[in-house]
Amino acid sequence: MAKKLCGTNYPTSICFIVVNEFCERFSFYGMKAVLTLYFLTYLHWDKDLSTAIYHAFSSLAYFTPILGALIADSWLGKFKTIIYLSIVYVIGHVVKSVGAIPTVGSSDVHIALSMVGLILIALGTGGIKPCVAAFGGDQFDEHSISERQKFFSIFYMSINAGSLLSTVVTPILRGDVQCFGGDCYALAFGVPAALMVVALVVFIAGSSLYKKSPPQGNILLEVCNCIGFAIKNRWRSSKRGPSRPHWLDWAEEKYSKRLIQEIKMVLRVLVLYIPLPMFWALFDQQGSRWTLQATRMNMAFVRPMLNALLILVFVPIFDLIIYPLVRLCRINVTSKNLTIEVTYSGHTSECLQKFEQEKTYSLMVFPSEGGVQCQLPRALNLTVGDATFHVNAGYSMSPNMTVDRGHLETEMGSYLDLGLLDFGASYTIILEEKSGTIGVTKIEDVKANNVHIAWQIPQYVLITAGEVMFSITGLEFSYSQAPANMKSVLQAGWLLTVAFGNVIVLIVAEGAGLEQWKEFLLFAGLLLGVCVIFSIMSYFYTYVDPDQLDKIHQEGSGKEEEDDNYTKTIPNEMKLNKRQKSTKL
Repeated sequence: MAKKLCGTNYPTSICFIVVNEFCERFSFYGMKAVLTLYFLTYLHWDKDLSTAIYHAFSSLAYFTPILGALIADSWLGKFKTIIYLSIVYVIGHVVKSVGAIPTVGSSDVHIALSMVGLILIALGTGGIKPCVAAFGGDQFDEHSISERQKFFSIFYMSINAGSLLSTVVTPILRGDVQCFGGDCYALAFGVPAALMVVALVVFIAGSSLYKKSPPQGNILLEVCNCIGFAIKNRWRSSKRGPSRPHWLDWAEEKYSKRLIQEIKMVLRVLVLYIPLPMFWALFDQQGSRWTLQATRMNMAFVRPMLNALLILVFVPIFDLIIYPLVRLCRINVTSKNLTIEVTYSGHTSECLQKFEQEKTYSLMVFPSEGGVQCQLPRALNLTVGDATFHVNAGYSMSPNMTVDRGHLETEMGSYLDLGLLDFGASYTIILEEKSGTIGVTKIEDVKANNVHIAWQIPQYVLITAGEVMFSITGLEFSYSQAPANMKSVLQAGWLLTVAFGNVIVLIVAEGAGLEQWKEFLLFAGLLLGVCVIFSIMSYFYTYVDPDQLDKIHQEGSGKEEEDDNYTKTIPNEMKLNKRQKSTKL
């Protein structure tokens, strides 16, 4: 009998699992919080490549749960799988941290170490992810349904508590602590590595309290063989013999009805998951596109902090207030432009146009005098950041290039500080050369917008409310609807929706070539369509109770007796009927 926590029905062992998850999520999200900026400022990759690699890493981290689930359910069991892959996880963090030390090799070495480290981290975090959630669910007795549902809420709160703390700490370590003459990425990656070591130690410390289910053999191979046999047998017998209620029933000649029923249960859930990647495709851009957008507003780390903080507030509100009220009521659950006109010695004008969704300036240089275009007596160079605009004598306009916000430098080597160029404003800036120096006069023709950034908070409230209802329910639903020997596999199936969501972003970011506002609108429109499709699919889904199937199996012995028991019992009690102990699908 498992020890209970303070006289409740909660096993003491879940304390170690929750603390382990907190430390592991601090480790993962702390590293991930500065990853995009690391690509941009340390490895000097462009925005599209940084976004692509970021989502490729995220995809890999959510594809590897399948591997972890197979190892756990078929070979090592959940406990040993978590320990061994956590060691791989720690090694990945260490390699990643070493790759961020400027004195270690050339830029190629840094890139190689970073990629190796990220691959190991993806293998470690993805491998243990389905096992930890399922292992936590295993600690509860079959009658503790309500406690197990609340555990998944507490489990998700620990995820976001770790995320919240890490998104505060690691950016400070990166920016405020100077090492090797610049931002200290080595320390920002090293602290998450240390937290992963703590996570591993805490998990091992609770070893004597855990309820450990032994692996059930190579269940995935058996499932694949059963499906293959059913398809082949149905094809051979399609023109002769009576039809059967389900195409998997054609495997009854070789496989037990219990296994066939379990496969039906898993496939029905996996089909239900098909539309869900679009949610994560939009949501996970908080760490890439939204970070790049927020960086130029000094808001890069406020957004994920706000999301994690709101989750910690919303989870108890939904569990203790909103969901009970829903059950009581019996309810089934335009871009802004910035224009600057600059006159240089009465001969040239520079026009900068800033689009809010890009957070960049588009600079054109053209000669003018009294509002009339004219030829320059000599060539002129103007530089903003890394972009140089060259106007040849006798030509009317320079090429158009997009640049980051920065100082304006003339060919004479002078730096011109234009001050804050705010959103929605229009400026006239006059540059005058006197005694070899250039003076700047800035006139604000149209006042800047004064919409406070706090107006983004309602948007984050809605996004976070959606995440609470979507993600926690998905974790608990995946566990409750899975047979005992496939719980890690179905958890991995749920996590695959995140992987495919990141693949969608990767394809759009690299292949579509859309303007940023069009890209955001595309994802929002697709998600709206997915909501409609998923609502229809979930309406026709009926809940099952895998524990009932296990009881039937335990009462029988051998394939024939098991099948007899199954045949007598399933049609009336188990055949995909709705049950009272439903989740919040």
